[in-house]
Amino acid sequence: MRLAVIGGGPAGMMAAIAAAGSCQVVLFEKNEKLGKKLFLTGKGRCNITNARDREDFFDNIPKNPRFLYSAFSSLDNTELVEFFENNGLPTKVEQGKRVFPVSDKSSDVIRTLEKVLRQKGVEVRLHSRITDILAVDGKVTGIKTDRGTEKFDRVILASGGMSYPVTGSDGYFHELLAEKGHTVVPVHPSLIPLVAKDQQFCRELMGLSLRNVRLTLTEKGREMFTDVGEMLFTHFGVTGPLVLSASAHIKDYDFSDTCIHIDLKPGLDEKELDERLIRDIREYNTVTIKNMLRKLLPQAIIIPVLKDAGIDPDKKTSSLTKEERHGLVRAVKDLQVKIEKTRKLEEAIITRGGVEVKEVNPSTMESKVIKGLYLAGELLDVDAYTGGYNLQIAFSTGYLAGKSASNI
Repeated sequence: MRLAVIGGGPAGMMAAIAAAGSCQVVLFEKNEKLGKKLFLTGKGRCNITNARDREDFFDNIPKNPRFLYSAFSSLDNTELVEFFENNGLPTKVEQGKRVFPVSDKSSDVIRTLEKVLRQKGVEVRLHSRITDILAVDGKVTGIKTDRGTEKFDRVILASGGMSYPVTGSDGYFHELLAEKGHTVVPVHPSLIPLVAKDQQFCRELMGLSLRNVRLTLTEKGREMFTDVGEMLFTHFGVTGPLVLSASAHIKDYDFSDTCIHIDLKPGLDEKELDERLIRDIREYNTVTIKNMLRKLLPQAIIIPVLKDAGIDPDKKTSSLTKEERHGLVRAVKDLQVKIEKTRKLEEAIITRGGVEVKEVNPSTMESKVIKGLYLAGELLDVDAYTGGYNLQIAFSTGYLAGKSASNI
């Protein structure tokens, strides 16, 4: 039996490795080398997976996590680490249980996968552009390349989403699958910085990193995401771990009423914060309000908070009215940034959307529309937060697709 794997990213390489030995496997990649996008992940360090236990792991997959149960069971995060360790790539666990190669080099991850591909006898064809998947009576018969047609009994498609298009993820196969009868959920950028409507406000705070703040994303007043962590102001808006995670929950891509709410003191409720301010006002009643707040807030954000509260920064704390104090509490607990849009798709770590998972057998990754066609990786409508989860999804779905497709 002959099996074609389309796409030389993590899902495609793992699919080819899993299938090799049971059938003849040919891996097609249109770029000049394998793992071009993988090379960029984790800022070049490659966050392979995350070492959290199963329950916590799936809590970090907001879109269609149940679809992945079988794939994860076929190759979970512990088994993935063992795969790399057994093939000569030592790993380490860092903050947030993120797993990296000890060398901190994504190129070493790629070299390990390439080594296993060679050992398994997988034929790798670079500079190979696939233009069509051939099928007769709803069953795969082969593929069409820029060099002609070729017969294959089964095909695994692991062509990626649309993020980092320079690496080859251009969405071509989303369109092709839609033409062949698959439902494709519209693709949008995810895990991406957000652009503020009032960019001047953010520009004044550019470079300010906030830690241990609560960020809440709302659309038309409805809470879509909330969590405590880190964020960063930029010249165009906001970014950082909290913002990237929040972007995975956007549904209104018209951004008619999308807002980021920042609670600068999540450890204090409004009553406790008000009592803290009363104590500080008594202790520092001879200084200006902007100087008093230095013990409470990062200096760079004091003026913007006071401006939001409508308070003169040079006003003496002793003359602060009760109404002004309450306005200050509100500003500290709910500093708002209206969102205009996301940054460009090229800046997205991953894409949301893709092939509707209801049209894919979760136990095998086989298409329910075209027999003998298996789908894996970012092509599917599944995505997770940053931290190694998306790469694990790619490796797990690729592995299951490879095992299932080669099961003669």
